[in-house]
Amino acid sequence: MLVNPQCEPLDIEAQHMAVHGVDILETAQLVATIPAALTGCQRAIATTARPRALPTPLESPRSALPWLLEAGVNSAVIFGPECRGLSNVELNYAQRFVGIPANPAYPSLNLAQAVAVCCYELYQIAQEQSSKPQDAISSLDGAPIEVLEGYYQHLEALLLQIGYVYPHTAPARLEKLRRLFNRAQPTTAEVSMLRGILRQMQWALQCLPKSVDDGSEPE
Repeated sequence: MLVNPQCEPLDIEAQHMAVHGVDILETAQLVATIPAALTGCQRAIATTARPRALPTPLESPRSALPWLLEAGVNSAVIFGPECRGLSNVELNYAQRFVGIPANPAYPSLNLAQAVAVCCYELYQIAQEQSSKPQDAISSLDGAPIEVLEGYYQHLEALLLQIGYVYPHTAPARLEKLRRLFNRAQPTTAEVSMLRGILRQMQWALQCLPKSVDDGSEPE
């Protein structure tokens, strides 16, 4: 899946560089945004090596990637563009984060190297997991990422409405809330329950009588 590519994936130069991987270029799907690419996925891991404003727990590929291969789970690895990697906003779409161990003097691998390392680890992990009994693997499915995105947008709208966040503070606050819910990995039913709570709160704001605080004690 290619997100907003800045070149033609099937041009001559790309095919020459792909060598025996031209079939991958031919079958690649092009989408405009990361959320579109993650449609249907329940788990996503993002790769990063850059320092961040907020502490981001980085895991090695070997410790994090097995989580993507659990039975019955649609999953994705998100790689950033060669020139800059993933931004903080783009990292928000992932539940976990991978940093590939490297020499501190040269901490960032180029995109092709990062993809190769992660694909190799995924292959090795898949080989190991194929010999495990099925009941040893978790079967509790988290909500698809687009379901979570709908919840985050709903939550942000309500928090803006009640003044808990303001337009200039919302991104930072919502980033922390996203990470809280992403760690919890709620199921679709749980997200539906949370959105039901938000809808009830919005109804109460619109329909219940508004009290006027005049400083007096309630009767």
